[in-house]
Amino acid sequence: MNRIKREYFIENDTLWVAQDLLGKVLFSNTDKAQFTAGIITETEAYLAPDDKASHAYGNKKTKRTQIMFQKGGIAYIYLCYGIHHMFNIVTNKNNIAHAILIRSIMPVYGLKHIISRTGKKALFLLNGPGILTKGLGIKTKHNGTDLTGSEIWLEDHKIKIPENKILIGPRIGVDYAGEDASLPYRFFIDDVPFLESIKINYNNILPCVEK
Repeated sequence: MNRIKREYFIENDTLWVAQDLLGKVLFSNTDKAQFTAGIITETEAYLAPDDKASHAYGNKKTKRTQIMFQKGGIAYIYLCYGIHHMFNIVTNKNNIAHAILIRSIMPVYGLKHIISRTGKKALFLLNGPGILTKGLGIKTKHNGTDLTGSEIWLEDHKIKIPENKILIGPRIGVDYAGEDASLPYRFFIDDVPFLESIKINYNNILPCVEK
Protein backbone atom coordinates (compact mmCIF):
# COMPACT_ATOMS: atom_id res chain seq x y z
CA MET A 1 0.00 0.00 0.00
CA ASN A 2 1.22 3.50 -0.85
CA ARG A 3 -1.08 5.29 1.58
CA ILE A 4 0.56 7.68 3.99
CA LYS A 5 -0.13 6.72 7.59
CA ARG A 6 -1.22 9.00 10.41
CA GLU A 7 2.16 8.78 12.13
CA TYR A 8 3.74 10.69 9.24
CA PHE A 9 1.68 13.77 10.14
CA ILE A 10 2.07 13.41 13.90
CA GLU A 11 5.69 12.44 14.44
CA ASN A 12 7.49 14.69 11.94
CA ASP A 13 8.25 18.40 12.14
CA THR A 14 5.54 20.39 10.35
CA LEU A 15 7.94 22.45 8.22
CA TRP A 16 9.67 19.25 7.15
CA VAL A 17 6.33 17.69 6.23
CA ALA A 18 5.29 20.79 4.27
CA GLN A 19 8.34 20.38 2.05
CA ASP A 20 8.24 16.60 1.96
CA LEU A 21 4.65 16.67 0.70
CA LEU A 22 5.90 18.01 -2.63
CA GLY A 23 5.62 15.05 -4.98
CA LYS A 24 3.12 13.19 -2.83
CA VAL A 25 -0.27 12.39 -4.39
CA LEU A 26 -3.52 13.76 -2.97
CA PHE A 27 -6.56 11.57 -3.72
CA SER A 28 -10.26 12.18 -3.31
CA ASN A 29 -13.38 10.09 -3.68
CA THR A 30 -15.86 12.66 -2.43
CA ASP A 31 -18.50 11.66 -4.98
CA LYS A 32 -19.35 8.00 -5.31
CA ALA A 33 -16.71 6.22 -7.41
CA GLN A 34 -15.37 9.49 -8.86
CA PHE A 35 -11.72 9.14 -7.96
CA THR A 36 -9.51 12.16 -8.61
CA ALA A 37 -5.89 12.87 -7.74
CA GLY A 38 -2.98 15.20 -8.26
CA ILE A 39 0.69 15.50 -7.42
CA ILE A 40 1.24 18.17 -4.76
CA THR A 41 3.33 21.05 -6.13
CA GLU A 42 2.90 23.80 -3.52
CA THR A 43 2.27 23.98 0.24
CA GLU A 44 2.26 26.48 3.10
CA ALA A 45 2.83 25.76 6.79
CA TYR A 46 1.03 27.49 9.67
CA LEU A 47 2.46 27.03 13.15
CA ALA A 48 0.45 28.28 16.13
CA PRO A 49 0.70 29.60 18.77
CA ASP A 50 3.42 32.07 17.70
CA ASP A 51 2.60 32.37 13.99
CA LYS A 52 0.42 35.45 13.49
CA ALA A 53 -0.77 34.11 10.12
CA SER A 54 -2.31 31.06 11.76
CA HIS A 55 -6.01 30.99 12.58
CA ALA A 56 -4.98 29.58 15.94
CA TYR A 57 -2.45 32.32 16.73
CA GLY A 58 -2.07 32.61 20.49
CA ASN A 59 -3.70 29.18 20.82
CA LYS A 60 -7.04 30.80 20.03
CA LYS A 61 -9.77 28.17 20.14
CA THR A 62 -12.98 28.88 18.28
CA LYS A 63 -15.64 26.75 16.65
CA ARG A 64 -13.60 26.97 13.45
CA THR A 65 -10.11 26.41 14.86
CA GLN A 66 -10.81 23.71 17.45
CA ILE A 67 -10.13 21.04 14.86
CA MET A 68 -6.56 22.32 14.48
CA PHE A 69 -5.85 21.23 18.05
CA GLN A 70 -6.61 17.59 17.31
CA LYS A 71 -3.93 15.08 16.43
CA GLY A 72 -2.48 15.16 12.94
CA GLY A 73 -3.83 13.35 9.93
CA ILE A 74 -7.21 15.03 9.57
CA ALA A 75 -8.52 17.72 7.23
CA TYR A 76 -9.03 21.34 8.25
CA ILE A 77 -11.22 22.98 5.61
CA TYR A 78 -12.58 26.49 5.81
CA LEU A 79 -14.34 28.90 3.49
CA CYS A 80 -12.36 31.91 2.25
CA TYR A 81 -14.21 35.05 1.09
CA GLY A 82 -17.39 32.99 1.27
CA ILE A 83 -16.39 31.23 -1.97
CA HIS A 84 -13.21 29.18 -1.84
CA HIS A 85 -12.89 25.95 0.14
CA MET A 86 -9.35 25.79 1.53
CA PHE A 87 -7.90 22.33 2.22
CA ASN A 88 -5.39 22.01 5.05
CA ILE A 89 -3.78 19.01 6.69
CA VAL A 90 -3.61 19.10 10.49
CA THR A 91 -0.19 18.01 11.76
CA ASN A 92 1.58 17.37 15.04
CA LYS A 93 0.19 16.05 18.32
CA ASN A 94 -2.97 16.90 20.26
CA ASN A 95 -3.18 20.53 21.38
CA ILE A 96 -0.46 21.71 18.99
CA ALA A 97 -2.32 23.66 16.33
CA HIS A 98 -0.18 23.14 13.26
CA ALA A 99 -1.55 22.80 9.74
CA ILE A 100 -0.39 22.75 6.12
CA LEU A 101 -2.36 24.42 3.34
CA ILE A 102 -2.21 22.60 -0.01
CA ARG A 103 -2.03 25.33 -2.62
CA SER A 104 -1.44 23.54 -5.91
CA ILE A 105 -1.47 20.10 -7.54
CA MET A 106 -0.81 18.66 -10.98
CA PRO A 107 -3.85 16.49 -11.87
CA VAL A 108 -2.95 12.92 -12.76
CA TYR A 109 -6.10 10.87 -12.20
CA GLY A 110 -9.81 11.34 -12.86
CA LEU A 111 -9.24 14.19 -15.29
CA LYS A 112 -12.75 14.01 -16.75
CA HIS A 113 -14.22 14.58 -13.29
CA ILE A 114 -11.81 17.43 -12.56
CA ILE A 115 -12.56 19.11 -15.88
CA SER A 116 -16.30 18.71 -15.33
CA ARG A 117 -16.11 20.28 -11.87
CA THR A 118 -13.90 23.20 -12.85
CA GLY A 119 -15.47 23.91 -16.23
CA LYS A 120 -12.05 24.05 -17.87
CA LYS A 121 -11.35 22.40 -21.22
CA ALA A 122 -7.78 21.43 -20.37
CA LEU A 123 -5.70 21.25 -17.22
CA PHE A 124 -2.04 21.19 -16.35
CA LEU A 125 -2.18 22.61 -12.84
CA LEU A 126 -4.87 23.22 -10.30
CA ASN A 127 -2.91 26.30 -9.35
CA GLY A 128 -4.53 27.81 -6.30
CA PRO A 129 -6.19 26.36 -3.20
CA GLY A 130 -9.70 27.30 -4.34
CA ILE A 131 -9.55 25.70 -7.80
CA LEU A 132 -7.75 22.71 -6.26
CA THR A 133 -10.61 21.85 -3.94
CA LYS A 134 -13.15 22.49 -6.67
CA GLY A 135 -11.39 20.03 -8.95
CA LEU A 136 -11.15 17.35 -6.27
CA GLY A 137 -14.68 17.88 -5.00
CA ILE A 138 -13.49 18.89 -1.53
CA LYS A 139 -15.80 21.17 0.45
CA THR A 140 -16.22 22.46 3.98
CA LYS A 141 -18.53 19.54 4.71
CA HIS A 142 -15.38 17.40 4.61
CA ASN A 143 -13.83 19.37 7.50
CA GLY A 144 -12.49 16.88 10.04
CA THR A 145 -12.20 14.05 7.51
CA ASP A 146 -9.74 11.35 8.53
CA LEU A 147 -7.00 11.45 5.89
CA THR A 148 -6.26 7.77 6.38
CA GLY A 149 -9.80 6.88 5.28
CA SER A 150 -11.45 6.37 1.91
CA GLU A 151 -12.77 9.85 1.08
CA ILE A 152 -9.64 12.00 1.04
CA TRP A 153 -6.15 10.57 1.50
CA LEU A 154 -2.51 10.86 0.45
CA GLU A 155 -0.18 8.37 -1.16
CA ASP A 156 3.59 8.14 -1.62
CA HIS A 157 4.48 7.02 -5.14
CA LYS A 158 8.21 7.67 -4.60
CA ILE A 159 8.26 10.79 -6.77
CA LYS A 160 11.45 12.51 -5.70
CA ILE A 161 11.74 16.25 -6.23
CA PRO A 162 15.38 17.38 -6.54
CA GLU A 163 16.33 20.04 -3.99
CA ASN A 164 17.33 22.43 -6.77
CA LYS A 165 13.74 22.31 -8.03
CA ILE A 166 12.25 23.36 -4.68
CA LEU A 167 11.85 27.02 -3.77
CA ILE A 168 11.13 28.31 -0.28
CA GLY A 169 9.63 31.70 0.42
CA PRO A 170 6.98 33.74 2.20
CA ARG A 171 3.34 32.71 2.17
CA ILE A 172 0.73 34.35 -0.04
CA GLY A 173 -2.02 36.67 1.15
CA VAL A 174 -1.00 36.97 4.81
CA ASP A 175 0.02 40.63 4.97
CA TYR A 176 -2.11 40.96 8.10
CA ALA A 177 0.47 38.86 9.95
CA GLY A 178 3.02 41.67 10.13
CA GLU A 179 6.59 40.42 10.38
CA ASP A 180 5.35 36.83 10.27
CA ALA A 181 4.16 37.40 6.70
CA SER A 182 7.78 37.09 5.60
CA LEU A 183 8.43 33.74 7.29
CA PRO A 184 9.79 31.16 4.79
CA TYR A 185 6.91 28.73 5.26
CA ARG A 186 5.89 28.29 1.60
CA PHE A 187 7.35 25.42 -0.42
CA PHE A 188 6.83 24.97 -4.15
CA ILE A 189 8.27 23.25 -7.18
CA ASP A 190 10.06 25.85 -9.27
CA ASP A 191 9.80 24.00 -12.57
CA VAL A 192 6.60 21.96 -12.53
CA PRO A 193 6.85 20.88 -16.20
CA PHE A 194 9.99 18.92 -15.29
CA LEU A 195 7.63 16.40 -13.66
CA GLU A 196 6.81 15.27 -17.18
CA SER A 197 10.47 14.55 -17.85
CA ILE A 198 11.48 12.41 -14.86
CA LYS A 199 9.89 9.24 -16.17
CA ILE A 200 6.91 9.10 -13.84
CA ASN A 201 4.61 6.31 -14.96
CA TYR A 202 1.32 8.10 -14.46
CA ASN A 203 -0.56 4.95 -15.42
CA ASN A 204 0.71 3.42 -12.17
CA ILE A 205 -0.79 6.19 -10.04
CA LEU A 206 -4.00 4.42 -9.16
CA PRO A 207 -6.04 4.84 -5.98
CA CYS A 208 -5.40 2.34 -3.21
CA VAL A 209 -9.05 1.69 -2.52
CA GLU A 210 -9.94 0.39 0.91
CA LYS A 211 -12.29 -2.58 0.92
